[in-house]
Order: sequence, then C-alpha cells, then structure tokens
Amino acid sequence: MRALLVVNPKATTTTERSRDVLVRALGSQLELTVEYTRKRGHAASLARAAAESGVDLVVSLGGDGTVNEVVNGLMTAGHVLTSPGTSPAFRLPALAVVPGGSTNVFARALGLPRDWVEGTGVILDGLRSGRHRVIGLGRADDRYFTFTAGLGLDAAVTRRVEQARLRGRTSTPALYVRSLIGQVLSGEDRKAPPLSIERPGEETELGLGTVIIQNTAPWTYVGDRPINPNPQASFDRGLDVLAVRSLGVATTTRTVTQMSLRHAEPRGRNLLRLHDQAEFTVVAARPQSFQLDGDYLGERQKVHFLSVPEALRVIC
Repeated sequence: MRALLVVNPKATTTTERSRDVLVRALGSQLELTVEYTRKRGHAASLARAAAESGVDLVVSLGGDGTVNEVVNGLMTAGHVLTSPGTSPAFRLPALAVVPGGSTNVFARALGLPRDWVEGTGVILDGLRSGRHRVIGLGRADDRYFTFTAGLGLDAAVTRRVEQARLRGRTSTPALYVRSLIGQVLSGEDRKAPPLSIERPGEETELGLGTVIIQNTAPWTYVGDRPINPNPQASFDRGLDVLAVRSLGVATTTRTVTQMSLRHAEPRGRNLLRLHDQAEFTVVAARPQSFQLDGDYLGERQKVHFLSVPEALRVIC
C-alpha cells in the first residue's frame, strides 16, 4: 500500500525523535513517502499531488490546521472534481490522523487516542483489519472543513488567540478564556448584531451576533472538557448551527457557562438553533471575523455553507 505522511514540523506535542519512531512504525507496514510542510497551504498541495498520483493513504501528523489543509488537498484533487459516479470517499485515498497539535478536536471527535503513539497503533490496526469510517464534511464557499466554522465572536476570539501565539504565548485553555473575555468586553457588534442566515425556502433569520457551525460534536475542548453547543451534530448528518442574537455581557456569559457544563445544552430566547442543515448562507452587514477548523481566515461579509455527505474515508 502506497502512503504519504504529511508532517508539520511545528506540531506542538511531537519531537524530531518521536517523528522518527513514527516514520519507522508506518514504514514497516507501508510503502511510505514522508514530506515536511514548509509554509501555510503546503500540506494541501502535498495531499492534492498524492491523490492525483494514486496513493492509497495520506497520513497527517500535526494539529487541526494541518488536517484541514490535507482534507482540502484531497477534496480538490483533479480526478475527484471531474469523475462522475461514486462518492469522493471511494475515489480518494483514505485519511489517517496522528494527533500532534494542542487540541486535536477532529481526531478526538473520531474517538482516536490523544497520544500519538497510541494513535499510530490504531492506524496500523485499522489498516491490517481494513477498518475505516466514511464521514461527511462541511464546505464554506470553496473550502472544506472537518468539524467547525464560525463568523463573529467565535472567530474574533480565534483571531485574538492566534495574535497572542505570534507574540510567543502558548495555546492553553486560559488563553482562550482571556481572549473570550477581552472580545466580549470590547463591545464590538453589541448594539447592532450584523449577521443573518438565509435558507432556501425559509424566512431569513436576522439580528445575529455570532454564528457557530458544527459538522460534528463536540465543537472544541477546554483541556479534557468537551464544549458542546450543538450536541446532536454528527459526521453522519448535515450541519448544525447555534447563533447568538445579543452579545450583551450577561447573556453571552450565560450562554458560555451553559456550553461549558457537561451534558448541558445551551437554551434561551437569545439563541437560534438549526439542526441537520444541507445548505444555508450567512450574510453580514459589515465585515466579520471568519474561522474554519480553528484557523482564522480574515473577514467576510457573505459565506455559503454546504453539507457534503460521505465525502471521505478515515482510518479510525
């Protein structure tokens, strides 16, 4: 079996020595090529080229950002875009994920171990037994995502965290909490919520302050604690949405508290919930922060979202 291992050398939970061990373990079972990413977007290019060359498996070693790039590379491979008939999941190489980031939401949502050694063992066992899972993806305009997307407050917090990391801060739950508090207290968009959701055949939902889209549950983790605004979200169904109408300090604090409690589903008149959505568009009255799979992607005023069922085979 031909395989490509895409390595993010900046992955936070692995070392050069541990990566060498991983390469030897995978190389004992596979005809393995190893590529190291050099810049943003490189993982997507590597995965796309691998798919177009006919490899059987692409393994991602890194965090959720690396996984997102690999998935986008696979899903935009030339033969996937042009071949009719069967779903992309059975025209593409399978995907395997070795968790190497700080949070690893996608891998954990699949039930994979957080430890890269145990995760490698699961991959090898899955390859020997032929075990895989077919999952759906989300698409935002022309880019795919695996577990989440967001506009407004959610993405603005992601922007603050990324800015702090560029200044040398370590990604920790405390950093996210401080970033959230700082963004809420900034008062941006509190008086005139700028977002709306348009759905085919439905009335437009107006006056939304932030929109969280999930392709699976949980939305993220704070340490070991899953955060679940849309607990029914699943790789096997359409997209789920939680939108917050008002970003007042009291209402936002209440919603965040509900989200952080185990087995608690956020509720209230301030919230809009949509389940198992195939397609919708988020429109903003003014540019809003935008994130996919925890990566800040700048500002947008309109994003079209689509559920892509049975898109990818994952070894898990």
